[in-house]
Amino acid sequence: MTRNTLIRTLAAIGLAGGVAFSATAQADYPEQDIRLIIPYGPGGATDIIFRLISQEAEQHLGESIVPVNMAGAGATLGSRNVKDARPDGYTLLGSHDTIALSKLAGTVDYSYDAFEPIALLTQTINIPAAHANHPVQSADEIADYVRENPGQVRFSMIPSSTDHFFWVQFFDEAGIDMADVRLVGYPDTGEQVSALLAEEIDFAMFNLPSGGAFFEDGTFRPLGVAHPERLDGLPDVPTLREMGIEMDHSTSRGLFAPKGTPQEVLDTVAEAYGQALENEQVRSRIENEFGSVVRFLAGDDYRAFLDDNEAALSAAAENIDFQN
Repeated sequence: MTRNTLIRTLAAIGLAGGVAFSATAQADYPEQDIRLIIPYGPGGATDIIFRLISQEAEQHLGESIVPVNMAGAGATLGSRNVKDARPDGYTLLGSHDTIALSKLAGTVDYSYDAFEPIALLTQTINIPAAHANHPVQSADEIADYVRENPGQVRFSMIPSSTDHFFWVQFFDEAGIDMADVRLVGYPDTGEQVSALLAEEIDFAMFNLPSGGAFFEDGTFRPLGVAHPERLDGLPDVPTLREMGIEMDHSTSRGLFAPKGTPQEVLDTVAEAYGQALENEQVRSRIENEFGSVVRFLAGDDYRAFLDDNEAALSAAAENIDFQN
């Protein structure tokens, strides 16, 4: 055997061994704890929902799923950490529409396509709201109120976040000229809650995790539900569509992995979370406590959903000046 032939033979043996090792490693996945990066602080809807489902999903994986809160930089600190992690299935991201929103706002240079999508888990339905003393009783009265008070009506939002896009889409569907409203920016939901409590603003967008307690005690008034069906937690509040406003809007939470993560790993994680969402107690809490709906999509179905989601957000972004 010549020297070159020997080298080629050893290389082939090494390559085959590497492929076999990789296949074995994937077949045995997971063999250690999985870190789930949540790009928000503890206690919010995103944090609570991912922790709830992950606690059940780890029962099907046989290893612990460790939630790690990594807030900062408009939720991009956590997403960047996962984007740059090893694609071995042991660092995952639990996030939502903010991935695409950050790209559209120019905060980062990447979107959904920088990751391997694993599965869509839930959609939290968004709800326009007013303080209890406000004269507007329902969402279909907002347009008339704006026309009667041009330039004076204040809508709160977190710049470049879900509620920013919500209001832009709402104005379009309700026939409201953006030149007639005042969008007031706040750093987080807590600040918006305080502003509405103080009646410094007219309207805010919440959901049941962030506003449910205030709806229940009458401090805030839910003006409509941005979903095709009424919510079990707010059965007397009509949908926007019932009021003639053809709009649905939700925060869609799902799982992502670093680009290049093997498909077998993605499928294993997706299957575990899909099984977790079949648990009736988990589903009940998601639907009744968090005003969300279970919507499980994986593989090509989830990729198609993300494509449609980004296209809709891009269309709304055309009407947003991110510099102001």
